[in-house]
Amino acid sequence: MRPPALAVVGWSGSGKTTLLTRLVPELRQRGLRVGVVKHSSDAHPLHREGSDTARYAESGAAFVAFATPAGVQLSFPEPASHVLSLLERFADTVDLVLVEGWKQGPLPKLEVWREGLGPLLAPGRQDVLAVVGECAVPEGVRGFKPDDVQGIAAFVLQCLRDGVLR
Repeated sequence: MRPPALAVVGWSGSGKTTLLTRLVPELRQRGLRVGVVKHSSDAHPLHREGSDTARYAESGAAFVAFATPAGVQLSFPEPASHVLSLLERFADTVDLVLVEGWKQGPLPKLEVWREGLGPLLAPGRQDVLAVVGECAVPEGVRGFKPDDVQGIAAFVLQCLRDGVLR
C-alpha cells in the first residue's frame, strides 16, 4: 500500500516550489512525515553523463544511489508514470507525499496559480481540491492566499483525516 499523496500543480513560475518549501516544515511541525517528489514532463538526466552513477544505471542496476555526507540520492530505472508504485516502497517512512507537478496524473490536486502564466486549471478539473492564488475560484473548490501556509496545512490535514488523499 502506498502513502497518501497530493499533487501540487500549476504553470511554470507559479510558485509551486516556494509553496512546498514553506508547506513541508509546517506539516512537519504538525507531526507529519512528508516526502516530496518532483515530477517533470521534460527529459532530464538523472546522472551526469559519464559519471560512475550513470555507468551503473546504464549497466542495468535495479537502483542507483549516490551517497554523500549531506544525504543519499536514490534513482530507479522506471518511467515517471510508475511513481505511485515506487511510493509503496516508502509507505512505512512517510505519512504524506507531495508531488510537485504531474497535472495529468491521477492524484488529487492543489493548484498554485499566478496571473499572466496561463489559465486556471480548476474550472475544468474535478481533481483540483483547492487553489492557491489571488483569483476567484470555482464553486466547490477551496481558495487560499499564497501566504496562508497555516491554512493550507490545516486543509491538507483535513483531507488526510477525511480520506480524500489516497
